[in-house]
Amino acid sequence: MSASKVLVGCWLGLALLSITTVLLGSAGSTLLLGGTILLVALGKAWLITEGFMELRHAPRLWRLLLLAWPLLIALIVILLMLRGN
Repeated sequence: MSASKVLVGCWLGLALLSITTVLLGSAGSTLLLGGTILLVALGKAWLITEGFMELRHAPRLWRLLLLAWPLLIALIVILLMLRGN
């Protein structure tokens, strides 16, 4: 697949995930919705690292490090949400 098709696919995926985030965010404020929004954000982080940054062919360590950061932040947010309830 050509690079431009990959980028267009990533852009469409990010647009759909962004719309999903907005819809979920306006649906209410529960722990389940918050977790789902964070899951969508992790999907966006994956699309950015794999697609836009073109790390699909990079060493696995680089890919894991770049995806571990948003995962760590999401886990911290979930723990803070659980602690607040």
